[in-house]
Amino acid sequence: MTKADLIAIVAERLKFPWGRAELVVDQIFESMVEVLKTGEGIEIRGFGSFTIRQYKSYEGRNPRTGETVHVKPKQLAFFKVGKELRERVNNGGQAPAAPSSGAAAPPADGAE
Repeated sequence: MTKADLIAIVAERLKFPWGRAELVVDQIFESMVEVLKTGEGIEIRGFGSFTIRQYKSYEGRNPRTGETVHVKPKQLAFFKVGKELRERVNNGGQAPAAPSSGAAAPPADGAE
């Protein structure tokens, strides 16, 4: 899915004009970027969380020349999938099953 695909879905489902849907999607992404730039994390319950990971500087190698190069310290965004999203993806889009009430389920073959 591309950003344009996401905008199209928002426009269709909310009955927004394309420009308004694009503004909504852009504002959400920009808000997320601004929060991550401050070093804070983002938690979207049922979906996942975004955090910033700090990487120290190190001496690396240019793969073409073998020359040693200095790599500056950096920060990268990292996404960790939430339990509910992981279960929905693994269950083919179905919502996770509700916890059982403790009653035994009938046998699958119908025999008792």
